Amino acid sequence: MMNKRFWGLAAVAALAALAAVPASAHRQWMMPSSTVVSGDDVWVTVDAAVSNDLFYFEHQPMRLDAMKAWAPDGTEAAIENKSTGRYRSTFDVRLTQRGTWRIGSATDMLLGSYELNGKTERLPRGTTAANLAERLPAGATNVKTAEANNRNEIFVTVGEPTTGLFKSTGKGIELAPVTHPNDLFSGEAATFQFLLDGKPAAGLPVTVIPGGIRYRDQLGQMDLTTDAEGKVAVTWPEPGMYWLNVTTPQVEREEGEGGAPPPPARRASYVTTLEVLAP
Repeated sequence: MMNKRFWGLAAVAALAALAAVPASAHRQWMMPSSTVVSGDDVWVTVDAAVSNDLFYFEHQPMRLDAMKAWAPDGTEAAIENKSTGRYRSTFDVRLTQRGTWRIGSATDMLLGSYELNGKTERLPRGTTAANLAERLPAGATNVKTAEANNRNEIFVTVGEPTTGLFKSTGKGIELAPVTHPNDLFSGEAATFQFLLDGKPAAGLPVTVIPGGIRYRDQLGQMDLTTDAEGKVAVTWPEPGMYWLNVTTPQVEREEGEGGAPPPPARRASYVTTLEVLAP
């Protein structure tokens, strides 16, 4: 029979692991079967999920409604063999061009409030610029809105990396790489520039976490901030898959007059998965 000392140590270890990775830290991510491939007609399979432990399926699948893929020449490619299970979604992309492909989703919505019959109400979830008018009840006044954009994307290169897909759309947070995202090596610094609505974004919080957190007691999180040119440098401690998240700063805001919600703030987030190779 195992003694009490063993069980006591096991309990301490379990609590330490839980402390290292908070249960509320649900992270959305995509994991490609490879980020660098060769050939003229190849495929990549992508897993997509939301979980506490990065790249491990244990919470819920990612919805694929807005998922798209773009070839190196900018044309849209098909998302094939889509499937959503209990804990993850999966799909394939056929890579028929040489160069760097982008795979991901971008969602736009409006946050805000309006007044009706002397009360301040919040806009319902899912409100966009296109459906704002139909979401507002008759008689609504003093409508206040702010944009919210969420972008989640990965990059896969066939042969040599290309940069044609990194032209800014001018909306949300976007990556304008100084270092190509498919050309990363452990022990070396990579520099990325991030844009907000098409302009270099200073002061954005950047979080980088290596995968495999389920099997270690330290999260290994790197907390960085973009400089005046929207740039950030990341030195990769070891090979592996990394989750990178960039967001607009969260500002504590007091309620308005009479307990009304404060005016909405511009919000945006960016998520990508990066593969770092041994030099």
